[in-house]
This record gives sequence, structure tokens and C-alpha cells, in this order.
Amino acid sequence: MKNSIIVLVSALLLVNCKESQKDKVDKTDGQEVVERAPTAKVHSGKLLLEKECYICHDPKASMADRIAPPMEAIKRHYIDSNTTKDEFTKALILWVNDPETESKVPTAHAKFGPMPYMPNPDHAVAQIADYLYDNEIERPDWFDEHFEKVHKPGMAVGECGCFGDYDFEQEYAAIGLAYAMEAQAELGKNLKKAIQEKGIVEAIKFCNVEAIPLTDSVSVMNNAIIKRVSDKVRNPKNQANDEELGYIADFKKAIASGKEVSPIVKVNGKEVDFYYPITTNALCLQCHGKPNEQIQPETLATLKNLYPNDKAIGYGANEVRGIWSINFDANN
Repeated sequence: MKNSIIVLVSALLLVNCKESQKDKVDKTDGQEVVERAPTAKVHSGKLLLEKECYICHDPKASMADRIAPPMEAIKRHYIDSNTTKDEFTKALILWVNDPETESKVPTAHAKFGPMPYMPNPDHAVAQIADYLYDNEIERPDWFDEHFEKVHKPGMAVGECGCFGDYDFEQEYAAIGLAYAMEAQAELGKNLKKAIQEKGIVEAIKFCNVEAIPLTDSVSVMNNAIIKRVSDKVRNPKNQANDEELGYIADFKKAIASGKEVSPIVKVNGKEVDFYYPITTNALCLQCHGKPNEQIQPETLATLKNLYPNDKAIGYGANEVRGIWSINFDANN
């Protein structure tokens, strides 16, 4: 009996649920008229912002490839805690109509130049201003850190050094160093495995065949050209050119005198050249150290057989064996 009551109540609930859904359907002259849920309307200012402004103020562009500051920068320089929407709208309209007027982002104005005149009607700019004032907008990944760095406590927004002091070389140095360490880790991992499984002699044979292809594979993964070059080569393919030889000499002097070394970064248009020293450690010296001391006779015989013109021996600990020479796109 109890089971029958439960089934009956469940059935009634199901019917009521269906009836409540039917309430959304009206009948007019025998025809059903279905009420549809209203669709969210996109703010016209957002559409104009993305269509008209992001051509130059693209939030996805890197600092190296940027031709104008991101709109988030403009928003923060034109709006503070005391700025009303009406004041911001008037300021934005004035700026768009007269790009040569005094800029609130002077360093960006100096870096990118004045914005070209764009014949946008005032009501369209007002819609963009309305959206900017009331909404969060997309901004580059690096923007918040950059903004905090150049805006010191107590500093007026217009007094900042936005875009004027961005350290491209530091960023490129970090990228190049990451590529070098990735290649070093790949080589080291495979070399240690070869030594553990087959010994030093077989590991030399492994390096003879696989070292350059392994480095090339890391190059391909990072869309870069990653090389190890030296002034005292074992493989002739690793011979440094004249410019690289100069950097090797500089790094040798710095390390020999106990100075801390930093990467060398050269920016050539859209390309970056990165150089960083490769120094010897205990593992290296088993094949690059002094003959009959760190390098055992059997190892030395294998080296002479595989590399008749080998010059890459006689090193001590923490000496410059060569350098990483890496080329990559500035937009990487």
C-alpha cells in the first residue's frame, strides 16, 4: 500500500512538472506561441572597440611587435578614482578627434608616435568610452607586472615611464637561457644514461652520432636555431665564427677573474642572437680534461679514432669550453 502511494505521488509531481513547462506555451486563436528566453545583447561599444581599436591596440600583441599601447593602458591613464564617466568620455573624444593633443601617456606617445587621425563619429567613441568605463577588458599577460613596476607609490599616472623603460634585452636573455638549459638538460640526460648503461667509451660514440641531432630537436620544438660552438673543437661543425670567438674570449676573461657573467643579447630587427658560456664540470672532464689524468687511456684512444683532429682536451674545472649560440624570433 505504501509503495502504491509513493508511486502515485511521484506521478503527480511529474505531471505538475510537465504542466509547469507547458505554462511557457501560450495559445492564440488555436495556435501555439512559444516564449523564447531572451538572448544576451553584446554592448555596441565592445563591438566597436574590437573592430576599430584593436587593429593597433591589440591586447594579444607582444611588446616587441606592438605598434601602440594596449587599450588597458589608455584606460588606466585616463580613468582614476575621481574620474566620472562623462569626463572620461569627453577626454576620449577629444583625443580621438585631435591625436596631436597633449597625451596622458607621454612615454607611449614618444615611443609609438601620435595616433593617426581616425574619422570616428563622436557617438561611436562615446559608446566605446561607456564600455571601457564599466567593464574589464582583455589585457596582455605582461601588462599588470609592467604597470606595477613603473608606477611607484605616490606617483601620478601621467608621471610614469610606461613603455619607455621596458627591458627587452632582459626578456630575451631569459628566453635564450631557457632554450640553452632545455638543450643542456636533453644532452645531459641522454649522456648520463649512455654512461650508466655502456660506459664512457660507448658514451663518446653516442655523442659522435647523437649530440647535434639532439640539439637540433630542441631547436625545432622552440622554433629557434640552437648551437654549441667552441674555439677548440672536437667536431668541426661546432667551430665558432669570428664574432662568436670574440664572445668566447670575453667570457673566458670574465670567469677567470671571478666575475659574474651575464648572457650577451643582440637584437637585429625581428631576430635575437643570444650567447652564453658553456663551462666544464667533473662529468665534462672525463672526455675534455687532461690526458692520462681525467681522460683515461682507453677513452683517449677512442677520441683519437673518432676525432683525429680533436682540440677539445686539456680543460680544468669551471673553464669556458664554448658557448651557446642561439637565434630566435623576437616575438617568441
